[in-house]
Amino acid sequence: MFADEAKISIKAGGGGNGCVAFRREKYVPRGGPSGGDGGHGGDIYIEANPHDNTLLRYRYNREFQAKRGGHGEGSNCHGASGEHTVLKVPVGTVVFDADNGEQLFDFMEAGQRWKAAKGGRGGRGNGNPHFVRPWHQAPREHEDGQPGEERHLRLELKLLADVGLVGFPNAGKSTLISRISAARPKIAAYPFTTLEPHLGVVSADPDAAPGQGRTFVVADVPGLIEGAHEGAGLGTRFLKHIERTRLITHLVDTSDANDRDPVRDFEVIEHELASFSPALDDKPMIVVATKLDATTDRQHLEELRAFAKKRGLEFHAVSSASGEGIVELVRAMADALDRIPKPALPVEPEAPIAPSRERDEEEASAAAHDDDSTSASGAKS
Repeated sequence: MFADEAKISIKAGGGGNGCVAFRREKYVPRGGPSGGDGGHGGDIYIEANPHDNTLLRYRYNREFQAKRGGHGEGSNCHGASGEHTVLKVPVGTVVFDADNGEQLFDFMEAGQRWKAAKGGRGGRGNGNPHFVRPWHQAPREHEDGQPGEERHLRLELKLLADVGLVGFPNAGKSTLISRISAARPKIAAYPFTTLEPHLGVVSADPDAAPGQGRTFVVADVPGLIEGAHEGAGLGTRFLKHIERTRLITHLVDTSDANDRDPVRDFEVIEHELASFSPALDDKPMIVVATKLDATTDRQHLEELRAFAKKRGLEFHAVSSASGEGIVELVRAMADALDRIPKPALPVEPEAPIAPSRERDEEEASAAAHDDDSTSASGAKS
């Protein structure tokens, strides 16, 4: 089952409580405070996994919580830090705050990792230098651990592809992608056979040495009909999967079996794209007349060719059944992609700080703050 949206709740681990303890050993009178600090709670990270292609795992399991930190113990023993939790998502997943709709992160490359919720800080025990002072040598104070961050997130998958195939149902999109790539979507002689997006890797230079030729990814999305932006047919739910594409290939059926006007078909789909997102309407486009083998009356074909020329759009006529025009179309796609710059990747998230190092930095900062406060009060007196 293909799932491209999910809502989850995450909660980072809470920090462990600080401990109140005193040394009690033979021949060590008044050993002093020895309560250790609590451990930090585990963080929750989200990571892009190249082996996932759906958000189905989050459709039924929606709550995730990291481990909490261990409590401090006597003899100045620090509590163990909670283990981090890493949630795997497909490349192309966008994370939103479910409460206010703010976009938080966009995973556009495999291996990217983002800290979604920070674990709570462990509480300090009475053996911590923060409490022990020359004028207060037997403190009984301690701190409770802080709770971890809690968030409600909405995950939205937008497939990463270079070329997006759009058009009316039965325009030949699935047949074309099965012809130019190894993708095998369902193909039948009735509309709406494609119910979910499909991706295919296309080689534009099949005769080139391995690893040397140009390759690109094509996305086939379910067909659109007039009124799709208002929910007609399958609506525009799957159009988000071509928002990232750099090139749109608009397929129009010009065969004798199509009793509609191809130019009118083109304008309808163009209107649906613009209604969904103005960015889609501005993308570079190639117009493709399909089912050339079943086109005996070339009037509609020539009308569409003239319309594309008037609009300044590149035009191709192909037959996925016979293969006519397929090689030229694939090369035209690759040439167009060479001219279109690739989108910039989001800023890499900072590397996570190890729990022990994080504790050392926080305690050093707190100690420096306390020393400054003591020096200031001494100078004032």
